[in-house]
Amino acid sequence: MPVRLMSRSSATRPYKWLAEYYDKVFTFHHEWFEAVHAKLLAPVMPKVSVACDLCCGTGATAVHLARQGIRTYAVDLSPGMCRATRAKAREAGVRVRVSRGDMREFTLPEPVDLITSECDAINHLPEAGDLPRVAAAVAAALRPGGWFFFDVNNRAAFDTVWQLNWWIDRGDVSVAMEGGSEGDRAWTDVHWFIREGGLWRRHEERVEEVCWPASEIKDVLRGAGFDRIRCWDAAPLLNNPMTRPGYRTFYLARKAKQ
Repeated sequence: MPVRLMSRSSATRPYKWLAEYYDKVFTFHHEWFEAVHAKLLAPVMPKVSVACDLCCGTGATAVHLARQGIRTYAVDLSPGMCRATRAKAREAGVRVRVSRGDMREFTLPEPVDLITSECDAINHLPEAGDLPRVAAAVAAALRPGGWFFFDVNNRAAFDTVWQLNWWIDRGDVSVAMEGGSEGDRAWTDVHWFIREGGLWRRHEERVEEVCWPASEIKDVLRGAGFDRIRCWDAAPLLNNPMTRPGYRTFYLARKAKQ
């Protein structure tokens, strides 16, 4: 297999087709993550009145937070993802304050009690060295004692799941995905087939990720001012046969109280 290294230009390009058709194809994980919230975030949620979902995607987590009466912000680099989140919030009858922003340098109108960043969003950084910038931006947006909850794909997932090819058919939308990885980088070339009347139109998009060892993630969090860091292997938490031990990790980190 030819090696396809990540390019900064492609990695920082906001997703377009993924934003438009994500909810038609990738909906199976929502219940899994809500169950994880109930297990891992239960101890901190009573103290959360303001929250932000960073790299919000199409808004499932942001809407879930807003439905609990939490004042909710949502941030994503993709204009399409921002539009989808606004539409989902309107449909749910909740208010979510959505803004376009880069996870490495976003700001919020007020300090928040909780920042979530789920579905391996952190892995989508264009460079492994960008992680400290994200941690610093998150710490700046949190109130002292606030929490950062996120999950990441690990090298074990890159070496196995990301090597596979996939075909998903949803009637008027079908997706073929060709994956690969090298070291701490992985990619999937996504081929969209969209029915338009009696014809099919094909679109191309690439999804790329980087990963870090757990020790580096913890060091970065401590360097950004987080003093309580907990982590859980995702395999026992997700009802997903493709998530084996070591593939994904959930993190919950507290910004130090001043």
